[in-house]
Amino acid sequence: MVHAGHTGDFFPHHMDAEWCATQPFKQRIAHGTMIFSIGIGLTASEINPEAMSKGYDKLRFVKPVFIGDTIHSEITISEKGESKRQEYGTVTEHVEIINQHGDVVLVCDHLLVVKKK
Repeated sequence: MVHAGHTGDFFPHHMDAEWCATQPFKQRIAHGTMIFSIGIGLTASEINPEAMSKGYDKLRFVKPVFIGDTIHSEITISEKGESKRQEYGTVTEHVEIINQHGDVVLVCDHLLVVKKK
């Protein structure tokens, strides 16, 4: 409910349990943007604290997340490159957010600028 208030997304898929009972998933679905925010937040301790996010590519909501589900994030470094400034490089993290059943529910690529060692 708090996320709905922050985003203005009060669609019945997230808010109306009775309506959702008549739909294919039979229950309310967590906001995809909330799952993205929490899932990326779970990666914060894995990222170099001096890294700067350039954004996200290829964001997909693969499967729904329901009330009571548990998620975790897994990161794979999928690409490294050079930056315009010699002392920095670029890193792309492929992020998978996974539920308690081992199902990938969200994927994205996180683009970062990082200070070289």
